[in-house]
Parts: sequence; structure tokens; C-alpha cells
Amino acid sequence: MDAEREVLSWEVFGDATRSLAERVAADGVPDVVLSVARGGLVVGGALGYALGVKPAYVLGVELYTGVDERPPEPVLLPPVPDLDELAGADVLVADDVADTGLTLACVQRLCAGRVGRLRTAVVYEKPWSVVRPEYAWRSTDRWVTVERPGAGDGCRHPLRLTSSEILRPAARAVDTAGGTVVGGRP
Repeated sequence: MDAEREVLSWEVFGDATRSLAERVAADGVPDVVLSVARGGLVVGGALGYALGVKPAYVLGVELYTGVDERPPEPVLLPPVPDLDELAGADVLVADDVADTGLTLACVQRLCAGRVGRLRTAVVYEKPWSVVRPEYAWRSTDRWVTVERPGAGDGCRHPLRLTSSEILRPAARAVDTAGGTVVGGRP
């Protein structure tokens, strides 16, 4: 593998998030996990399961548009959750990588004065990040590549389906007991 890249396999990801969860729990289990989309979605889900935390929020923040390509500042993507609902809550922000730290800084500014306690957990942090996460599994100065489930297995992964495949009317199923339609419109 390229010496300039840090590759996180799916198997190692499990070890990394378990380690992060243990460290977070030692400082107190949060009330809510706020995942930064998209890289933090899987991280936040894994931490939520490991910590037994069900309340989950997602905040879309775009910084990278390609390898080392980015706009001058992070862009919030709709829908932006109503963070005032988290007044007084202990919130754990989850992301995959704190590279520049600008994404986490944006989230911290957005949450300031709206939540009780705010902590950040990432799988990787870079030494130059402007935000030092409270919890980082590993530090690296290399570009991080995260292997996604199903990558390279020759299968049509559900996340790679086209919109026409997802919306196919034949995918509907009726729950006869309640009369509701699952997987499509009634």
C-alpha cells in the first residue's frame, strides 16, 4: 500500500471504535452522539452501540470535495438539526478524521451555549489540526483511507444502488396485520 496513506480496514475499525468507547465511558457516558456526516456516520453509530447511547443526531458538514481539495471554510448541509433540543445534554461529537480540524471547530461553534458538555471523538487526528479531540484512536500525518463495508467484494452493496433500484415499486411489501406498506408508498 502507498506509504503516504494510512488505511483503516473494517476489522481494525472495530478495534478502534471499541478503544474509543472505553475511553469515553471512563469519563462518563454521553447523553447523545452527534455524528458528523459523512465520515462520522459509521463512527457515531459504532460508538453509540458500544456506549449504549440511542439518541443520535447527524450534522452534515462539507469540507473536502476531493483529495486535499476543499472550500475556504466548512459548509453546513441541510437539514441542520435543532441543537437547542440538546440544552444541558452531554454530547459526544463523532467523526472519522480531524485533519485541518476546521470541521470540528465549526461543530464546536455551532454547539457553543446550546449543549451542556461537548466532547469530540475521532479515529484519526493529524498533528496540525486546529482542534485537539478529547479522544483520538491514533495520530497520523498521512492521508487516511477508510475501507467501507463491501468494497471490492464483487457484490452490489446497498449503498451503491442507483435511485431507480432503490425506488423500484416491486420492492414494496405489505404488513397484513397493520395494513401498512413497508418499503414504498401505500
